[in-house]
This record gives sequence, C-alpha cells and structure tokens, in this order.
Amino acid sequence: MDRIARIATIGALAVLAAGCTSIRMHRGYVADETLLRSVQPGIDNRESVEGTLGRPSFTSQFGQPTWYYVSSFTNQRPFSTPEIVAHTVLAVQFDQAGNVVSAERSGLDQVVRLNPDSAKTPTLGRERGFLKDLFGNIGQVGAAGMGGGAGPPGS
Repeated sequence: MDRIARIATIGALAVLAAGCTSIRMHRGYVADETLLRSVQPGIDNRESVEGTLGRPSFTSQFGQPTWYYVSSFTNQRPFSTPEIVAHTVLAVQFDQAGNVVSAERSGLDQVVRLNPDSAKTPTLGRERGFLKDLFGNIGQVGAAGMGGGAGPPGS
C-alpha cells in the first residue's frame, strides 16, 4: 500500500508541475528570415512582394503606401499577463508605381507598453486638485469680459 501511495503522490505532483509551465504563443505573420531578407528595394514590386511574403498584416491608410508584416512571440506564466519576448515588424514602402522603395525592420526595442487599466488618463496642461475643481470658478462669474453680472458700461 505504501508503494501505491508513493506512485500516486508522484503522479499528482507531475500533473501539478505540468500546470505551472508557461505558455508560448505566436501571433501575427509567420516570419521566415530568408524570405524577409529577399525583399530588395529597386528590384521588387507589389506583386513580387505579395508572391514572396503573402498578404501583409495591415497596410498604411495615409501617406506613402506601406505594407506591414508583424510577428510576435509571447510567454505567459500561470495567473499572469502575457509578456512579449520577440517582436518583428517588416515595413515595405512602395512608390506610386508600386515598386519597393525601402524595406525596414524593427524589433522589440520599438514596442510601446500601454496600461489601459490605469485610473488616470495622462493629459497635457495644468494639474487641478479637488479643491481647485470645487472652488475654481468663484469670482469668475460676472468678471469683466465674461458676460453676465453688471450690464453694459454707462447703464
């Protein structure tokens, strides 16, 4: 009986340990280094880029026509938010004729971390406290140039 209890304990620990591993996920374009390096400015055009890399993740809506190929790898430990461990963006710019002007790559150093769950939205301007919000308009009503209060001069 002691042997069965040991085997059951080891089995239970193995199942618990398997639940504590991190999850690695890929999101976006499946980047192949050889294909990404094969896009050459002055040689390729829209059709050849699409034939080599496929449809882009998204395209620019304004300015010079640009196709973006975005690839991202994340790790997520149990009970935590995903963390980006690898990130690649290939930006292929075209001229008006559809020829490749540039193909630039950026990585994890260009990723901006945003916290949409914070209680405050950062704004430009002055900081106002509770009392300033509550009593800030005292003396403003009827002041010169503000309308209201006294009538026009000479009345």
